[in-house]
Amino acid sequence: MGSTVNISFDEDFLARIDRQAEQESRNRSELIREAARMYLERRERWSRLFELGSQLASSQKVAESDVLYEIQAIRKRKRGKNA
Repeated sequence: MGSTVNISFDEDFLARIDRQAEQESRNRSELIREAARMYLERRERWSRLFELGSQLASSQKVAESDVLYEIQAIRKRKRGKNA
């Protein structure tokens, strides 16, 4: 097994955790481990995505202002279609 960690939660939040764990036929620790694992995986994916975006922007000589301009242009076109 791993290390034991003490975490404090307010009572209402802990009750929500316990209800969800019961619905999934898990114990509290399993639910919290899975939540932490999912959080870390998502953060790592976003980090990789931003790094890839930075690399592509650098190699294509795309500035932040170029991206903002394109976003505004797309939003403007969408508003025109919905009018």
